[in-house]
Amino acid sequence: MKLMILGGGSCQVNAINKAKEFGHEVIVADYLDNPPGREIADTFVKASTFDYGRCLEEAKKFNINGVMTLGTDQPVLTCAKVSEELGLPFCIDVETAVNVTNKSKMKQIFEKNNIPTANFRFISKNFMEEELSNLNPPFVIKPIDSQGQRGVYKLNTIEEIKTDIDSVLTFSRANIALIEEYYESDEITVSGWVYNKKLKILTITDRNTFSSGKHIGICKSHVFPSKYYDKYYKEIHDISERITTAFDIENGPIYYQLLIGNRGIIVNEIAARIGGAYEDIFIPIITGVDFLDFLIKSSLGEKIDISKIENYDIDKNKEFLKVIMLFAKPGLINKMTDINEIVSMNGVLAAGYNYKAGDILGDIQDARLRVGYVVIKGDNKVNLDENIDRVFSKLKIYNEHNENILLDLEN
Repeated sequence: MKLMILGGGSCQVNAINKAKEFGHEVIVADYLDNPPGREIADTFVKASTFDYGRCLEEAKKFNINGVMTLGTDQPVLTCAKVSEELGLPFCIDVETAVNVTNKSKMKQIFEKNNIPTANFRFISKNFMEEELSNLNPPFVIKPIDSQGQRGVYKLNTIEEIKTDIDSVLTFSRANIALIEEYYESDEITVSGWVYNKKLKILTITDRNTFSSGKHIGICKSHVFPSKYYDKYYKEIHDISERITTAFDIENGPIYYQLLIGNRGIIVNEIAARIGGAYEDIFIPIITGVDFLDFLIKSSLGEKIDISKIENYDIDKNKEFLKVIMLFAKPGLINKMTDINEIVSMNGVLAAGYNYKAGDILGDIQDARLRVGYVVIKGDNKVNLDENIDRVFSKLKIYNEHNENILLDLEN
């Protein structure tokens, strides 16, 4: 069958390979000229995954049997619209896709269903200060329809909001931005699969982030199990089920981002997709539930075997794993450790680079400056830490002055 995958980046490569292993013809759409997925796809189409019209045009041209995405937010809506127009299967309908990709709709549903979230307002470019009178600084400003932390800033004053709102709106197709009260907190992510409106949580991870100036929430690692699991699992499960019901998610993957601070758990944002921290690689390994397999089959209208989901019990999962996002100082990449050397190391499940020698790195502002990633497993917490230390003793990224510019954000 012919499967269109929206996105050809490193987060989609595993899915492209898996779909081809199943014998499907894979058409990849991406706005870049040479994304990693281009080399392995059967057919490559240069098209923005945000552009419904172009993606629909190509879907018709190739007479596809299904369309899917993963690891990226906004193309979920494009997939739903293309599927609806062509009468193809998809996990969620267009209305649900809008609600999980547009923060204006999302926040309204949170509010309507008493799902805890940060205090918020929506403002336009020429907002009045009184519109924010009930919000306490510092503030977080976000585009309502972007992804990868693009245009997400932590600001201290209304004057700073006035200065930066134009910049924020360049990452949006809308003319309003979301303003939230900043909540001092740690972040966790909930990944799972919904079948017949029933949610099964597969993993709960600590999503560790860092800031670069006003740019906040940039993910540096995911850790399983979460340090908050024992204390908060029941509440996390309850909130996750309420989200699933409120957004009428009937089938497919979910990815919920929650914040835990001194006021307890609140919901940051949600998505109806597989996460962008290589969950498609590590979740099947540590849970035995191959939800990437489910996604591919569901997108083509094939039946999935849910017995492994039904038999899975997160409470009995004793695995230890960390996904580390690699970042580096600005400058020219002169040479890098051969990635095959890293992949062959004990405990390493997967690793890859998003940049190559000769590329120039700018200042870190969002997830687009990830140099690469490493997925590492251990027999226990101590062994996991040992494996991580060994990887970083070998992994180097050098500039033209033979200086290692790889950032160690974990210590």
